[in-house]
Amino acid sequence: MRLFASSTRRSLAFGLFAATALAGTLAVSFANPVAAQTLTIGVRGGPDSIDPHFTASGTHAEALKHVFDTLTWSGDGLEVEPRLAESWKLINDTTWEFKLRKGVKFHDGSDFTAEDVKFSIERIPMVSGPNPTTIYVRRVKETKIIDAHTLHIVTDGPAPILPYDFIRLFIVSHKAAAGLTKESANEAFNSGKAAIGTGPYRYVSWQPKGDLVVDRFDGFWGPKEPWARHIRKEIANDAARVAQLKAGQLDLITRVPATDVAALKRDPKLSVQTIDTVYVFNVELDMREKALNTTAKDGSPLPNNPFRDLKVRQAIDLAIDRKTLAEVAMEGLGVPVNQMVTPSIFGFNKALPPRPFDPALARKLLAEAGYPNGFKTQFSFTQDRLPGDRQVGTGIAQMLAAIGIDVQANAQPAAVFFPARTRGEYSFSMSGWGTLTGESHYTLSSLAHSNDRERRMGAFNVLGYNNPAMDKLLQDAAVELDEGKRRKQLEDANALLDTDKQRLPIVAVGSAWAMQKDKVTIKARVDEDTLAMNIKPAK
Repeated sequence: MRLFASSTRRSLAFGLFAATALAGTLAVSFANPVAAQTLTIGVRGGPDSIDPHFTASGTHAEALKHVFDTLTWSGDGLEVEPRLAESWKLINDTTWEFKLRKGVKFHDGSDFTAEDVKFSIERIPMVSGPNPTTIYVRRVKETKIIDAHTLHIVTDGPAPILPYDFIRLFIVSHKAAAGLTKESANEAFNSGKAAIGTGPYRYVSWQPKGDLVVDRFDGFWGPKEPWARHIRKEIANDAARVAQLKAGQLDLITRVPATDVAALKRDPKLSVQTIDTVYVFNVELDMREKALNTTAKDGSPLPNNPFRDLKVRQAIDLAIDRKTLAEVAMEGLGVPVNQMVTPSIFGFNKALPPRPFDPALARKLLAEAGYPNGFKTQFSFTQDRLPGDRQVGTGIAQMLAAIGIDVQANAQPAAVFFPARTRGEYSFSMSGWGTLTGESHYTLSSLAHSNDRERRMGAFNVLGYNNPAMDKLLQDAAVELDEGKRRKQLEDANALLDTDKQRLPIVAVGSAWAMQKDKVTIKARVDEDTLAMNIKPAK
């Protein structure tokens, strides 16, 4: 793992990239000046606010990376790279020194300094909303300003992956956002008053569930963007997104439905790009005393929460045919998985076997657990967040019916699903999670550690899963500076989650982009981020 990053090669790369981008922009501008000026894309989901600290959802962060920069950056392979921090190193076991990039300007012309970083770190716990962004600064005990471009971050113990956490540490202007509270922040950012970042684009306007408009910021410290204006149209309906692309109203669309990939590939005006991502659909089971919306087949109450019985959880796991879900429900845009992280992620356990599909054994285990006739429950999942979420959720419901569990499929918009899930209103649900930092600890400490506010772990574990052995593995990995030992701890944690089966990984999500062949090209990312910075005019 790279713990210290030099800026020299990075600066040279940016210089070469800027020259190349400028040359390409000029060539395209002379050929088609209008096409080179505005990039219009259709996205399935957009931001929930213009405050980057409001929520940790992927579509929110993806959109706001255009306006606000982060301290570090996630590279194409999810490796940590310099961004507003040029370099970093350990001063001692609990202190990191970050050297900040000089000459960076906010969109209002003010200088970026260490004071903005300290302000951003300290504001997150005060304004974080439905999916808490506190996970990115949870290890920070104190932020010390050494000079205008040097910070010492004191952590609550050894924090070997702190630079990875900071890929989602968005920096806001301490002047523009001063004095804002959780109640007033969204209005101030959405109006544009506080939406002052250092990113390659400056904020123009946003309509919730509608268009986000940003303009190129010519004072950006990095390579100049070829697009003078970037418009992100939130179009949740898949068919509508495809139709607008085919009509020439959009330059590119994200999350192409699997059913449309083959047809779009045959269209001579369009091109399609696909990639396997780090997002994993996973099923979550309630470990609390009482399961909600779960009864006997006749609707009468059950004496116990069936999901607390390991045999029931094993039966549900065995009833799910992951291969069929990947090939049929996702029409080839999915890959069966056996753990919560994909093979490229640090801590992936190569020794774990594929999850078997055995409905006969599943029925036997249900009977042994005292449910020979099964039971009735509600199964909730998103219908508009990741490609295939509705189809996979519906498919799982049908597979469970085959072993005697009557499932009411409850497909919900992501905007409804996630707040309800965070409140603990679903006992049986499925959502997607991406290991965006490239490190298993990010995922496991959020989902599998017991919900511990003091340790700031388990923020997304809201259904009562608590295994002291899991907690110890993750607590030890959080402070282990030896990479080999930390890898083994995370591999063991992935194996333990497989044994306990409170959370069942199903399939890794593949994603597809379709675009106007003569207008744009894209560099696809495994974290599914669709950034104007990765979209260039076609040659």
